[in-house]
Amino acid sequence: MATAHRRRHPPLHRVPDCQTRFAFRLAAALSSPINAAAPAANAAFSPLSLHVALSLLAAGAGGDTRDQLLAVLGGGGDEPASTVESLHALADQVVRLVLADGSGAGGPRVAFADAVLVDASLKMKPAFEQVAVGKYKAETRSVDFLTQAAQVAGEVNSWVEQVTSGLIKELLPRGSVNRNTRLVLANALYFKGAWTDKFDPEMTRNGEFHLLDGSSVQAPFMSTWSKQYIASYDNIKVLKLPYKQGCGDKRQFSMYILLPAAQDGLWSLAEKLSSEPEFLERHILPMRKVQIGHFKVPKFKISFGFEASALLKGLGLRLPFSEEEADLSEFVDDSPVPAEKLFVSSIFHKSFVEVNEEGTEAAAASGVVIVSNSYSRPVDFVADHPFLFLIREDTTGVVLFVGHVVNPLLAA
Repeated sequence: MATAHRRRHPPLHRVPDCQTRFAFRLAAALSSPINAAAPAANAAFSPLSLHVALSLLAAGAGGDTRDQLLAVLGGGGDEPASTVESLHALADQVVRLVLADGSGAGGPRVAFADAVLVDASLKMKPAFEQVAVGKYKAETRSVDFLTQAAQVAGEVNSWVEQVTSGLIKELLPRGSVNRNTRLVLANALYFKGAWTDKFDPEMTRNGEFHLLDGSSVQAPFMSTWSKQYIASYDNIKVLKLPYKQGCGDKRQFSMYILLPAAQDGLWSLAEKLSSEPEFLERHILPMRKVQIGHFKVPKFKISFGFEASALLKGLGLRLPFSEEEADLSEFVDDSPVPAEKLFVSSIFHKSFVEVNEEGTEAAAASGVVIVSNSYSRPVDFVADHPFLFLIREDTTGVVLFVGHVVNPLLAA
């Protein structure tokens, strides 16, 4: 599979707010205290990677399934992504412009790759393939899930590892792709940017970091005396850390750190970002550099992965996962088995983020596994008690032998 798409196509236009709404709805669900992983663990994910994966899924969906994807990808607001065409136009803009590599001009290194793998027993619909290749810059491949499922999954994982410079090593876990898999939609994203103003490692010191349960730990904090982009409000402070721009590059990548005033204010902040789409823009623009007093930002490294089906169902995306109701009829022509129907079995996502004195290195990957409803759930068969057997010729119905076994150790 190809590694990365690195063309640059100015100018850059504003991305619709629907993508931001989707990002923070998912972030709130992932950060919620009712999520078993949330209270004790750091978390990171790429809403862009997931948005692209689900948009490509919408390209192969029809009817109510497509409408439900549009509603969720629209962020659940009053202005959802109204058509699949608008989703595809957004994906085209993001892949060509936002995700173009800038390292050659001295800016951040960005790598992105997209792939659609379809079982050899099926024929991809030309309309879907045209969208996948033309708008999403996806590589399309015919593979053999029937007899080489594990090998195909290994190839996807190796491809993801290559695109992400070794940061994401196993997107598709063992057994997630099997003989019943019909399609896999996968993408991988890598970002490495240096701060415009790097931190001096000599000023990094250990300090106390307060946890949600009231306890604290010692963590390494970066510090500086230089002016910083900081905005202060009643219940929140915002820090903007810009990444170095490439020569002639109109893009400006930045990290924003949103710090609630309350030490236990993380969950309410996540909920506010989810419920008030305008909250982020209102608190990050405009920002100016200010003289700082006490300044501490922790270094951190996060590796995080999750299966996204449950979270997406919680946001209202139910139909693609329904064996009975999913309509994914726009991916491929009619199956050789007419009764066979496609549905999403799982959506995997992995992410990595490291922040230090130099800048940030981050990677993410998403994988949508689509299976047929001929999917056979494991059925036990343990012949550990007396049974009957027969030998039969099925064309004529002639039974050649009948017998029973009450003790397999008896010879007669």
